[in-house]
Amino acid sequence: MAERFDTVYQKKIVVAMSGGVDSSVAAALLQRQGARVQGVFMALAQPDLAEQVDRVRAVADFLRIPLTVVDLSEPFQREVVDYFCASYFAGKTPNPCVVCNRTIKCGRLLAAARESLGAELLATGHYARISGDETTGYRLLKGVDPKKDQSYFLGMLTQAQLTRLCFPLGGLRKKEVYGLAAEFGLTFGQTAESQDICFLKDQSVGDFLAAHSPGQERPGLMLTLQGEELGRHAGIHHYTIGQRRGLGLPDATPWYVVGLDPERDAVLVGKDQDLWEQEVRLPTVHWLSGQAPVLPLVCEVKIRSRHPACEAEIAENDGGVRLTFAQPQRAVTPGQFAVFYEGEELLGCGEIAKNR
Repeated sequence: MAERFDTVYQKKIVVAMSGGVDSSVAAALLQRQGARVQGVFMALAQPDLAEQVDRVRAVADFLRIPLTVVDLSEPFQREVVDYFCASYFAGKTPNPCVVCNRTIKCGRLLAAARESLGAELLATGHYARISGDETTGYRLLKGVDPKKDQSYFLGMLTQAQLTRLCFPLGGLRKKEVYGLAAEFGLTFGQTAESQDICFLKDQSVGDFLAAHSPGQERPGLMLTLQGEELGRHAGIHHYTIGQRRGLGLPDATPWYVVGLDPERDAVLVGKDQDLWEQEVRLPTVHWLSGQAPVLPLVCEVKIRSRHPACEAEIAENDGGVRLTFAQPQRAVTPGQFAVFYEGEELLGCGEIAKNR
């Protein structure tokens, strides 16, 4: 099955542009393929919004394509930032990029591109691939560069969204993208990668939460799994599973955060052996094909974006699923997404529930 990027000639394609090398090269590639390209920039909660708009406009002017700025700050605040804050205070470690890609970038921005700008497709600089057609259904595949693959962050997309998306960089490696940038006359050095959480900028998570959710900080106790009190903390939102630093609990062997209990405002601590899990529950699951496969199913699973995939069995469990890992996994974190793969294809995903 041909990838979407192979069939863009003469189509009107709106490119989500950030001013960075990836989205800029994506736009230039589509131009070279014969597409009618227009840039679009999402105004969200970026602390340096004016600078970003200037940077994107400079790239659009260089490529001689029109640029539209779409203000999505209000839905972004409600659907992404509020989710981010609420998750931390509920004892979870969220992944806002997964939610943003479904609801904002490939949701509201895609709708605006089609309805207001008349686009046939929305393109982004993600390192992922789409194959298939409307008859057989669309498949989301890993990017060919294993170090840059971003399919994990797209695991909540739907068939309706995949129908209207295009990822021109999915078949390239990062160094090839820099080479193309030079070929197109786009001046980008080997700059640092942009951070996953765009709205934090240089703030820590704790500082951001204090500024955006004042009055929700609830101090409490640090407890062992046996209930022994070892210390106090300033709020569970400062902690995540597997954390070692900042606990202030000296011992012969390190203490780690092994659980967060919002009902008791407690941080649960344990030793390294307490961080390993054989099973995890996902209360709800999203399947990219639109329907669940026959379960149980053995596949590869990533429990966070930089996690090396591991083998696991997926089985039905009270309306959701239970993952049983072939080998125990360390620091399985509630709020993160478990994403399922069969070879290069992303099958689906679900948010991890707490085990303690």
